[in-house]
Amino acid sequence: MINLKLPDGSSMKVEKGVSVLDFAKKISNSLARDAICASIDGELVDLSFKIEKDCSIEIVTKDDERALEVLRHTASHVMAQAVKRLYDDVKIAIGPAIEDGFYYDFDMSKRLSDDELVDIEKEMKNIIKEDLIIERKELNKDKAKKLFKKRNESYKIELVDDIEKDVVSVYSQGEFIDLCRGPHLERTSKLNHYKLMNVAGAYWRGDENNKMLQRIYGTAFFKKKNLQKYLETIKEAKKRDHRKIGKQMDLFSIHPEYGPGLIYWHSTGAFIRKQLEDFMTDNLIERGYSLVNTPHIGKKELWETSGHWKNFREDMYNPMDIDDDKYCLKPMNCPFHILIYGNDKKSYRDLPIRMAEFGTFYRYERSGTLHGLSRVRGITQDDAHVFCTPDQLEDEVLELIDFSLMVLDTFGFEYHVFLGTKPEEKCIGSDKMWNKATSTLKNALEKKGLDYKVKEGDGAFYGPKIDIIVNDALNREWDLSTIQIDFNLPERFDINYVGEDGDEHRPVMIHRALLGSIERFFGILIEHFAGKFPTWMMPTQVMIIPVSDNHLDYAEKVKNRLTNENIRVKIDSRNENVGYKIRETQVDKKIPYMLIVGDNEIEDNTVSVRDREGEDRGKTSLDNFINNIKKEIEEKRV
Repeated sequence: MINLKLPDGSSMKVEKGVSVLDFAKKISNSLARDAICASIDGELVDLSFKIEKDCSIEIVTKDDERALEVLRHTASHVMAQAVKRLYDDVKIAIGPAIEDGFYYDFDMSKRLSDDELVDIEKEMKNIIKEDLIIERKELNKDKAKKLFKKRNESYKIELVDDIEKDVVSVYSQGEFIDLCRGPHLERTSKLNHYKLMNVAGAYWRGDENNKMLQRIYGTAFFKKKNLQKYLETIKEAKKRDHRKIGKQMDLFSIHPEYGPGLIYWHSTGAFIRKQLEDFMTDNLIERGYSLVNTPHIGKKELWETSGHWKNFREDMYNPMDIDDDKYCLKPMNCPFHILIYGNDKKSYRDLPIRMAEFGTFYRYERSGTLHGLSRVRGITQDDAHVFCTPDQLEDEVLELIDFSLMVLDTFGFEYHVFLGTKPEEKCIGSDKMWNKATSTLKNALEKKGLDYKVKEGDGAFYGPKIDIIVNDALNREWDLSTIQIDFNLPERFDINYVGEDGDEHRPVMIHRALLGSIERFFGILIEHFAGKFPTWMMPTQVMIIPVSDNHLDYAEKVKNRLTNENIRVKIDSRNENVGYKIRETQVDKKIPYMLIVGDNEIEDNTVSVRDREGEDRGKTSLDNFINNIKKEIEEKRV
């Protein structure tokens, strides 16, 4: 007999060699029906797994996020099997579960389009109806390589070679066999609610020097209603796509032929971006920050000193030769701010020093990963660094948390918090420094009463961090604000302050970006608001639409009054139908308010108000409209 420890702390004695599924049945038939896999001593295993020794066990059911990953991983195998059945000369690469579904990469002569997805889904349905048993086997590496060589699966052989263990696992369902760690569902018939989404290109192993493969994306859920809800969200997301709305509203453009991943801001987009930066700048000054501006390049030695050359090299561009020296485009602003700090002697009385910059830097993003404003090569960050004494550190972190949450609340975001700890590789500094920094962040979060989750190994290479993840209007998650403690760079650059005791001491450095990159945040805002930016941000807040040319004089009077109240306003005096003007203003330009003026409005000295949601708010006095919109702007309502 062996002893199994359950999640509630109790234990059960069972026969050695019992399967996970049979063990679940011993607890209850309903648990066995809902079981997808199990966690044994923290490792996920199949229901067919034989338990041979004492362990901790947790049965993972359909309601568990881990079960959804198993379902989607199985769906990727079913999809791959369908593709191999339908098309000749197909080699399979990798097919993992991902956050919203799954994908599989294929090397095949047939060029797939989204039209073929219907045929693949039909064949998946056939495989599901066949109710194939999904079996796991373990093979030594030589046998595994022979197996995949016989099947002409060269990508699998390469993957086997990369596995450090002597034994690998393979999964089979009918004629289909795949190299896989698992776990999987018991049978193909347990996959019911799935949808293939689209076809894309993907380089083998993400390396653009390798062959371009064809990637099919899909998703799967245990319940039909969850799949339908997801598909509705995707449909709405396509409507809100910031690239589509950006073009519609003439906000920005990208010219890949002259530089992929580089953003050209048009007048409307540049205005809204400036409103965003002005909002942040006002708050920075109010909170005691000084504004700085730094170069876009620096000598290679600077990045060697900072540690970026060693730890961040793959994201940097190759150096350029200037005179007899090598210079690099900056991938971050931090070293420049340290140089400003170290330009003269500092006293403890000068600290904390809060230094901020809307600094543009450059990172190498592979061409296949570039995506509108979300993934770019030229990045402007609302970057800031705080230099403080160790005694001031916690108070500064507390203030930064307040600042972050104020900004997110202004835009109506919901959020949750993560604490990233020391990475296993690519990090600098002693364990003592890391432990001290991590405990400071924990204490600050707990003092603020914020729930948070720890992400082990997710810190920056120079220190632990707080990350704030926001949920947009479609409940999608985005990494946004970050607060990072750094004991290391002050050491590397040998910066100091003179303490009260007259001796030199190291300051602590805090890196923080509340919006993240301006480009990415702007893209998030477009999709969060579906292009309907808050009134305070819009370059045109009101469009006056005269019914005919006879009403232009009154429209001008209304415009002058609004302009005197610092409300941004235009008149649409084009010789177009009023209904057309309203639709264009509401749908394409997304201007918050339209004031329709005609004979009745002139006679009553009023305006007829419509908003961009399509609501006719009726007639009102100009004074009343002005009071309401000014209050909305001042309160920065979303």
